[in-house]
Amino acid sequence: MDCGFTGENGWFRYRAAAIIVENGCVLFAKNQLENYYYSIGGGVHLGEKAEEAVKREVLEETGVAYEVEKLVFIHENFFDGTGTLDGVRCHEIAFYFLMKPRGTQELNSNSYTQGVREYMHWLPIKNLKDYVAYPGFFAEKLLNIGDTIEHIVTFE
Repeated sequence: MDCGFTGENGWFRYRAAAIIVENGCVLFAKNQLENYYYSIGGGVHLGEKAEEAVKREVLEETGVAYEVEKLVFIHENFFDGTGTLDGVRCHEIAFYFLMKPRGTQELNSNSYTQGVREYMHWLPIKNLKDYVAYPGFFAEKLLNIGDTIEHIVTFE
């Protein structure tokens, strides 16, 4: 069971997400229903550590067992829902982990989310601002990942 809930006109989720970088590109997912790219990851299960959750989610979505290098961002995201969350106030807390590179962009993905096929896309970091991709702060922050954990709050 994911750590999250839906209440009266509100939605909350605790998420673990991955930053997978290979050859100057970062991995995003996209599906046929949405007009934007989104980071790899998903809900942390009740009783699960965030680091274990991100490894599980990455394996589920990419078909590859990546290892965690380090935690780089804690993101508090406030946004108005769309699609199945249309009209709902949303609040998500996400831990973003930088994964250890493998030296290849080859994946074995066969990922579905809520019954919809997901496709993996390697987007060039230097051109991220040209894409509709979430989280939006990746376009700036991935150009120079620091040595400390950064706390980011957005209203997207």
